[in-house]
Amino acid sequence: MSHPGPVKRRPSRQIFVGDVAIGGDAPVSVQSMTNTETCDVAATVEQIGRLVDAGVDIVRVSVPSMDAAEAFRKIRQSVSVPLVADIHFDYKIALQVAEYGVDCLRINPGNIGSADRVRAVVDSAKDKGIPIRIGVNAGSLGKALLRKYKEPTAQAMVESALNQIDILDKLDFQNFKISLKASEIFMTLEAYRLLADQIDQPFHLGITEAGGLRSGTVKSAIGLGALLMDGIGDAIRVSLAADPVEEVRVGFDILKSLGLRHKGVNLVACPSCSRQNFDVISVINELETRLEDITTPIDVAVIGCIVNGPGEAKVAEIGLTGATPANLVYVEGVPDHKISNANLVDELETMIRQRVAAKDSEPESTKNDDIIATG
Repeated sequence: MSHPGPVKRRPSRQIFVGDVAIGGDAPVSVQSMTNTETCDVAATVEQIGRLVDAGVDIVRVSVPSMDAAEAFRKIRQSVSVPLVADIHFDYKIALQVAEYGVDCLRINPGNIGSADRVRAVVDSAKDKGIPIRIGVNAGSLGKALLRKYKEPTAQAMVESALNQIDILDKLDFQNFKISLKASEIFMTLEAYRLLADQIDQPFHLGITEAGGLRSGTVKSAIGLGALLMDGIGDAIRVSLAADPVEEVRVGFDILKSLGLRHKGVNLVACPSCSRQNFDVISVINELETRLEDITTPIDVAVIGCIVNGPGEAKVAEIGLTGATPANLVYVEGVPDHKISNANLVDELETMIRQRVAAKDSEPESTKNDDIIATG
């Protein structure tokens, strides 16, 4: 299935979080954050491992204390994925994790005290090539801004961002990305859109505190999807009150739906009706569970009847159309063989994994794991 990528990306300068490019012509990256106690090194490393298995590009870890900074050192030694340290107020923690190999500092310059402290952090970041993420959150705007605007607004968020940027500008530091997060979708959209034409640094997108798995997914898909369709966004984090692995899965699903990334199995499935010749819902649920480990892009269509099935199957790499007396399997858009309902999921899984293995053995130059929409 082709992905034309109709989104024209906002031009932005490129930075690197570890070996992951953010901005420019790089794919929109997917980030998540651990929710373990950072000082519990084993639990945090285990969770990061599951995030990596789900395909995450970058992981953020909260580092609220010097004890957590020491735990971060051990975590950094145990994983290879790029790590962002989430730090508030204490500049000494930032300096410590910089020594321990952090790949990005999530720290607002205006919140860490005197100019000397800010300069110390920026000098360390410059010396080690560590980018900074400025993170503006509607729920934690400064008192002066709240007095001026009376309540959190998009304009207040943008002013907060510009104040932080000004601090870095005066120190000749441009190696940063920025986020403007609110739990209210329209405020978030307005803030990003207001700032988009004023700076060229990459944007990290998120709807903060979006909610539980279902409601948070819907809220994030609407908010992030609207910005991404505007071409705004170079990294995303879906904030869910759920297992962080779900954040990664939802993030990639959002990007796949817009043709911005194509990673893992893209399942096209009908909602099913009385025309279906097999139980579509149970087949899809089982396939999703079994195929979660696959990160190689592959399009699979599972349609329960002969009405829409052939059309969808013809544009998928593997397609299944319900029919009587036996269902019809398409490979690369061409009818290939018939298949009964018995062992349907097993046979489909085998076919998908065989095709993935064949794709994985192709020369690197022929692979196209990430579709990038640049206009």
